[in-house]
Amino acid sequence: MSTEINTALNRRAALGTLTKLGLGTAALGLMGGSTLAAPAKDIDGAVLNFALNLEYLEAAFYLAAVGRLNELKAIGGGAEIKLPAGLASTGMQFKDSVIEAYAKDIADDELSHVKFLYGALGKGAVARPVLDLGMAFDAAGQAASGGAIKGFNPYANELFFLHGAFIFEDVGVTAYNGAATLITNPAYLQAAAGILAVEAYHAGAIRTLLYQQRQVTAAAGLYVGQVVGAISALRAKVGGGKDAGLSDNAGAIIAPADKNAVAYGRSTSEVLNIVYLGGKGKGGFYPNGLNGAIK
Repeated sequence: MSTEINTALNRRAALGTLTKLGLGTAALGLMGGSTLAAPAKDIDGAVLNFALNLEYLEAAFYLAAVGRLNELKAIGGGAEIKLPAGLASTGMQFKDSVIEAYAKDIADDELSHVKFLYGALGKGAVARPVLDLGMAFDAAGQAASGGAIKGFNPYANELFFLHGAFIFEDVGVTAYNGAATLITNPAYLQAAAGILAVEAYHAGAIRTLLYQQRQVTAAAGLYVGQVVGAISALRAKVGGGKDAGLSDNAGAIIAPADKNAVAYGRSTSEVLNIVYLGGKGKGGFYPNGLNGAIK
């Protein structure tokens, strides 16, 4: 019997067994394909929608930078996306081709995450909430610097853009890691793990670029390393103490993790504390709050 036939029979037998155990749909999702069946349980739908809310924000941030925000506006309804004054529809002006290439690649990934989750949820997908990429960044800059940095605009230059990206990327990793314990369907868990891995790649890339410029003056007389450290401290204060700057006594920190080198996981409430910038139920990057059961 050929290897191909053996494989097919083994797969069929495995699916048959799993179906008897009530796991057939999950197994189909795990054994291939780029789509997922609609969530059968409320908790899975709630967690995926929580992730979708976060992906809306990350996608908006990067797509605005590369002049492709209209692609996101075509998904999830017509809620406002607030931008800094003066940002052109064509995006920001990149002078560094490497950072521009990173921005374009990450923008593609984040848009794909939105499309994937939105498609998986089907009619159960939440609408895109109102997003603030203007005043929220100003507030975050002031909070992290004790009021020294005012009017922070992540699209003003490449260095500021990297700081803006840093605010989101580590949060995305910890959010997916923390939500893993809530997911009941193995297929959704695998999909979430795959997205988490991509977000971790993004976070590592942003941290590397910032570490290379850690001694460069960023704003208000503060070095890049100091500003990033302040952002990290602010996230830790409201997000469960799970964070790290660009370096410690041992050297660079590319992957914030515990003593076992395991990535931090944040609860949904800890994530919300960060993206709401300490607001209760809404605020910060989500002026009206997230949409869905977890908000």
